[in-house]
Amino acid sequence: MLVFNTYFMLHKINSNILCSALSILGLLIISCRKPEPQPEAVLPTNLEVIIDILDNGLVQVEASATNANFYTITFFENSNDIEFESPDGIASHSFSASGTYSIVIKAHTTYADYIDESKSISIDLEGQTPISDGYTTPLSYPGFTLVWSDEFEGTALSSDWTYDLGTGDWGWGNNELQYYRQNNAVVDQGLLVITAQEEIVNSNNYTSARIKTQGLKSFQYGRVDVRAKLPYGKGIWPALWMLGDDISSVSWPYCGEIDIMELIGGGGSNDKTIYGTLHWDDNGSYASYGGNNSLNSGIFADEFHVFSIIWNSSSIEFLRDDIQYHIADITPTQLNEFHQNFFLIFNVAVGGNWPGNPDGTTDFPQSMYVDYVRVFQ
Repeated sequence: MLVFNTYFMLHKINSNILCSALSILGLLIISCRKPEPQPEAVLPTNLEVIIDILDNGLVQVEASATNANFYTITFFENSNDIEFESPDGIASHSFSASGTYSIVIKAHTTYADYIDESKSISIDLEGQTPISDGYTTPLSYPGFTLVWSDEFEGTALSSDWTYDLGTGDWGWGNNELQYYRQNNAVVDQGLLVITAQEEIVNSNNYTSARIKTQGLKSFQYGRVDVRAKLPYGKGIWPALWMLGDDISSVSWPYCGEIDIMELIGGGGSNDKTIYGTLHWDDNGSYASYGGNNSLNSGIFADEFHVFSIIWNSSSIEFLRDDIQYHIADITPTQLNEFHQNFFLIFNVAVGGNWPGNPDGTTDFPQSMYVDYVRVFQ
């Protein structure tokens, strides 16, 4: 028994020594191997940059590149470097003074692997419209309480807004030419800026934005004030308007439509005239009723104005800078559409049945600047 145990122990020790030797030999072999070469990162290519210089020092940058995973866009203003990381290559910044500035755009596959391009821009704030220029309205009215507002502070739309995207059916029912996308609506320096641009996206020659409060905020009756500076030019169609909450179930025009303000850009009196209109279904037939108002001098792109409605169970009044220019009686039974909740829509359309298409006189980009929207009840 003792002999067997001794033999067994010796055998076990020899086995352990052999295993250890083999392990060491394996490590030596592995350590002698050359490391596998790491694949080089594929750099982006075809970096393209579009820069739009809008009013009041606002600059919008849109970059695109092949194989880019994200972008960094840096605005150099005096001693400040304002850098944005953007998944889609979109960024904006407002410069506070006239001058020449640099912008560096980088298209990245990783943070360390990128291609870049530097751009120089000139900002001229001489003759620009300060936000304080034009008409403004108070934060309170006798007999009314402010129930909701958006002053467009911060750098993005609030959660009270969403977007309409694409081209809709038959150009949003009007043979409009623009492709709506989120990138064309920005919030900057206390303003909502909706910009129509001449660029090809998804086979459309123009882009713009259309935002709405559908499913988020809606109202029945009250006073609505919207302070805005409008775009201009042939084929440009800005609108501040409302649709009935039940549009998804009954469709248009059965839901009703309230156009707080529309402008049809172009020569003559077009850029100085706004329209306020109701649309509804009149026992199976489309019906509308509206009025218009024109400036005595200048155009609506020159400075800010306030476009309002005062809406109660009897009528809807349309006002520009607190001057009533149209009123509609909504007591007849065929106008029942206007006794329900409505949501807000702000957009800038391009082309369509009413304004016609842009022509060689139309300047792009064209922007609508909204200072605030306020609802009182």
